[in-house]
Amino acid sequence: MTSYQSSLGEDGIAEELAESQRSISIAEFFEKNKHMLGFDSGARGLVTAVKEGVDNSLDACEEAGILPDIYVEIQEERDYYRLIIEDNGPGITREQIPKIFGKLLYGSRFHKREQNRGQQGIGISAAVLYSQLTSGKPAKITSRTQGSETAQYFELIVDTDTNEPEISVAETTSWDRPHGTRIELELEANMRARQQLHDYVKHTAVVNPHARLELREPSDHFKFERATDQLPAETEEIRPHPHGVELGTLIKMAEATDSYSVSGFLQGEFTRVGQKTADSVIDGFRDRHFGREMTWRPPASHEDDIQSALVEAVVNKGQDATDEFATRVSDQLRERDRIAHHHVVEAVDEVADSVQTEYGTTFGSTVRENAVAAAWDVITASRESDLYVLVDDATTDRKDDAVVQALAERLAAKFEQGERHRVTRNDLLDFVERSAEMTEEHDGATIGDTAREKIIDALWNAAARVPDDPPKISDVAGDRDTASELLDAMREADIISPPTDCLAPITDELVEAGLRKEYDAEFYAASTRDASVHGGDPFIVEAGIAYGGDIEESAAEVLRFANRVPLVYQRGACATTDVIKSINWRNYGLDQPGGSGIPNGPVVIMVHVASTNVPFTSESKDAVANVPEIEHEIELALREAARELKSHLNKRRSMQQRREKQNKLGTILPAMAEKLSTVTGREPLNIDTTMASIMNNVLVERERENGTVSLVVENNTDVNADLELTEIVSAEPELDGSGTVVEMDGEWFIKWAPTVGSDETETLEYRLDQSADCSVSVEGIDDEKLTVDTES
Repeated sequence: MTSYQSSLGEDGIAEELAESQRSISIAEFFEKNKHMLGFDSGARGLVTAVKEGVDNSLDACEEAGILPDIYVEIQEERDYYRLIIEDNGPGITREQIPKIFGKLLYGSRFHKREQNRGQQGIGISAAVLYSQLTSGKPAKITSRTQGSETAQYFELIVDTDTNEPEISVAETTSWDRPHGTRIELELEANMRARQQLHDYVKHTAVVNPHARLELREPSDHFKFERATDQLPAETEEIRPHPHGVELGTLIKMAEATDSYSVSGFLQGEFTRVGQKTADSVIDGFRDRHFGREMTWRPPASHEDDIQSALVEAVVNKGQDATDEFATRVSDQLRERDRIAHHHVVEAVDEVADSVQTEYGTTFGSTVRENAVAAAWDVITASRESDLYVLVDDATTDRKDDAVVQALAERLAAKFEQGERHRVTRNDLLDFVERSAEMTEEHDGATIGDTAREKIIDALWNAAARVPDDPPKISDVAGDRDTASELLDAMREADIISPPTDCLAPITDELVEAGLRKEYDAEFYAASTRDASVHGGDPFIVEAGIAYGGDIEESAAEVLRFANRVPLVYQRGACATTDVIKSINWRNYGLDQPGGSGIPNGPVVIMVHVASTNVPFTSESKDAVANVPEIEHEIELALREAARELKSHLNKRRSMQQRREKQNKLGTILPAMAEKLSTVTGREPLNIDTTMASIMNNVLVERERENGTVSLVVENNTDVNADLELTEIVSAEPELDGSGTVVEMDGEWFIKWAPTVGSDETETLEYRLDQSADCSVSVEGIDDEKLTVDTES
């Protein structure tokens, strides 16, 4: 049976296929692949829509320098849910509203190298797209700009065929907010992801302590007040950093630059590159593109081989001029410890210019070339002995002289190739590998990898960098290999980290403040790392830990953030989770069954990655990709905070042991004191004093006699005690010495701040009416290390 395709023939099939081909818009693509944006179910779709709206509101408020007040409301509408998000941001102009909400991949941040929550221009318009797909209803947007008397109201959808907004209503309206934006979406959803929704809003409050958030849903109502009036630091756009650029990007930048030279390109297109850094990169570029020229020691000073060779090479210039030329060139070369080919060229040109002026004769290009060749032949004639010294110094004393000599001879033969003896490091690697293998084969010696690497280093360090000008940047852009050489030089150059003014980290102080605001714990720690770079984009990692208190004893609660946005889904696919699992938390006092995985305990572990371009695993931006540079910084940040947790737990454990010991002594000592008193017939012993001595505590005792009150501080510890004592009395006191007195509401507060050395005692005195009451409080030392006896 004849198939349809065969009946059409080859040309028919091609034409038929051609007719079916057509381009698709990005909106049409995501219409069929909405799961890629986080709208794969009704439950998750609602959370994603909230996330995109709140992220936009936070960005808008911060860019305008406004402390964010964001209101989120979810209403049940029969088979659908209505989502309302309002903010007090600067508002959006009438012309921009349709494009921002009705066009995918429309935004102002994609090409900017500065930290932002959103960059692709997909998020909120994707929520509009999901809404119209599931409910058939348009998005309703109200926005009022600062200073405007009226607000703009739009109803629109996304035309998926053209990726353009389709507007059904556009009018002015009144709105009680002085400025801000409101979006109302109706979508097919459910509340099965209520916990994830609550987590998102709560965690947003943690990393945005400057924001006030309110969530009202059908069955609950939450308010998260701001913990600070300090807005995130303003960010500035930066250029890419040389250490993170990839080859294709470099070629594209080189093609587009207005610079003529490599130096101008480096300084004009990259951050942290000045003249000195550009010169360093260009030196490395020369090494790769041109190679280096091997240098050789000049002949011994008592020999005149160079001078004789030059005299023979120069003809028809007169005896005096020729002798003067040969003498000066020879003297100039002999001043160098080692000579490269370009050194000979420079010396010949310099001396020839001066001699021909003095003697009225011309040293043309042919004469100069002959002179260079003659001198170079003499200089390189003894390269075997020169290489012997380099190889011998680079290898161990156990190498036999005959082996070193054989290796040097074989290396010397390699340099017969090329009159200038120019080599790249790869050339030297090849020279040494082949010479070493031949030496092992013919001389029965072993030349290991370490020895070979040392020889390569010695030869490379002995070679001189060439003076040739690097290729123009247009030539670099036109040749992939040359561009690759420049890229390698950029990556190996010592360049300081990118500036951080393009980033707005939370800071460790506000990380801790955010955790304190939402978690009632006994301990908090936070750390903020210095900036690092990945893919040309700087990033900063921050970590925080909250432990104990009201936090539940279970698997640790992990909070993941990127650019101040909580990452709610795909925890198992995130680099943050992988790093947390890889750390041995037992070293820091937490339980970790099996020695790996999420630790157990009453603990919250938080990680925030701030970057100009966070590498997410997908368009839904739910997980950070496993980039080694970012994983390394996450681990270091976590370990910094974890070390503080370890110190706290060690101290708590020590204090617990002291309490247990003190409780036991508190049971035993009174019985012993009573027994001794009965046997000896003496007054009962002062248990507090004895307890303080045994426990190595700081003892504070009060003594009163004839209107004089003495607070005696006895330090039984092995370190100095810096204390703050406050004595509260009911009558006006008289101070005999140090201390300050403050009267408040009929009570007097006497304050001292003594430093009492180990095994030392200090007495603080004042006068007080015998009938007046007094009480003391002591700060600056743990309760477990303090004994107070003020009954007298």
